[in-house]
Amino acid sequence: MSDLEVTATPGTSTIEISRSFATTPERLYHAMIDDELQRQWLGPDRLTTEIEINEVRDGGRWRWVQKDTDGTEYGFRGVYHGEPSVENGITRTFEFDGVPGHVSLETLRFTDLGGGSTRIDIVSAFMSVEDRDGMVESGMEGGMEEGYVRLDKILADS
Repeated sequence: MSDLEVTATPGTSTIEISRSFATTPERLYHAMIDDELQRQWLGPDRLTTEIEINEVRDGGRWRWVQKDTDGTEYGFRGVYHGEPSVENGITRTFEFDGVPGHVSLETLRFTDLGGGSTRIDIVSAFMSVEDRDGMVESGMEGGMEEGYVRLDKILADS
């Protein structure tokens, strides 16, 4: 079920992302916060992911490192805000180690579409239009879709 929509309206500092999955909101939420599941689906196909920290609570930190086949590492980190849950969604900061100080705030919301389908809606608010454009130009959309295709398979197999 590949229907990834990424919207970066010119002149704004936000990215809006939407995609549906053939699963319940509870299972999709779990896949978004569970260390072992995240290792399996996060990021582009060419990278492996290690979850170093994942304190899913208000004020909890998270950090993951993705590694390329040549050993190059890409680290990401942030802090959870509010109490993450299926009902509240997930609100957290997001920062790429390669561009320190350029932090975005992202919210993830889970909508039950009925019939065993759930839509995730993500809004990432960046500090500037330039920061937002840098994320869009990084290949973010392709990497997200590759990961979400793996997540579709994980959800179908479990």
